[in-house]
Amino acid sequence: MTSVELSGKVALVTGGSRGIGYGVAEALVARGDRVCLTGRNEDSLKEAVEQLGADRAIYVAGKAHDEAHQAVTVERTMEAFGRVDFLVNNAGTNPVFGPIADLDLDVARKVFETNVVSALGFAQKTWHAWQKDNGGAIVNIASVAGLSPSPFIGAYGISKAAMINLTVQLAHEYAPKVRVNAIAPAVVKTKFAKALYEGREEEAAAAYPLGRLGVPSDIGGAAAFLTSGQSDWVTGQTLVVDGGIFLNAGTG
Repeated sequence: MTSVELSGKVALVTGGSRGIGYGVAEALVARGDRVCLTGRNEDSLKEAVEQLGADRAIYVAGKAHDEAHQAVTVERTMEAFGRVDFLVNNAGTNPVFGPIADLDLDVARKVFETNVVSALGFAQKTWHAWQKDNGGAIVNIASVAGLSPSPFIGAYGISKAAMINLTVQLAHEYAPKVRVNAIAPAVVKTKFAKALYEGREEEAAAAYPLGRLGVPSDIGGAAAFLTSGQSDWVTGQTLVVDGGIFLNAGTG
């Protein structure tokens, strides 16, 4: 990684120590960007930075929905790299499985605080710190669960639908300086999603026309595109990265 020529661009990736967030960070570093990672587990963040290269990455540990953490993260990114061109809002939680008819409303609040409000908070802070005057791009990691009913993960799906709407709101308000898009993955093989496929991966993958579940690099590649000059005329969009699973909608 360290042999790749620097691009001069800097990204802040929330929830970046593993899974999709790390896959995104890896793709951005591979093309020459420097990154700041956030997450709750400091040991995981340290390991991620070591893998990416300490000359290319830093981390700030904390809870995504904590406004003080958001402010410190943006401040440290600016101190370390002097800019923050890209924001990838990947931090998320899904602490409950079951019908929303019986959902604890305190749990629902937690899901929205982490999945939606934190994304808005980071978007506000990167806007004021750098993007308002210098431009850039924001990518929100949503989910196909935000595009259709999702049995047993309804609260998560509702929060991701809200994130998709947040994407278009920000895209409208931040234009023309900043492009804002979302990625809606289907099931990606991560620790976060393993309850959806663990012990039945072959069965789960069989439902996908492309014959496999997603991996973090699939989303990393999409995020790299949406933060590149190749997508300079793309904003307010949700890119579905789903192995073709929506092609099966309505077939019974």
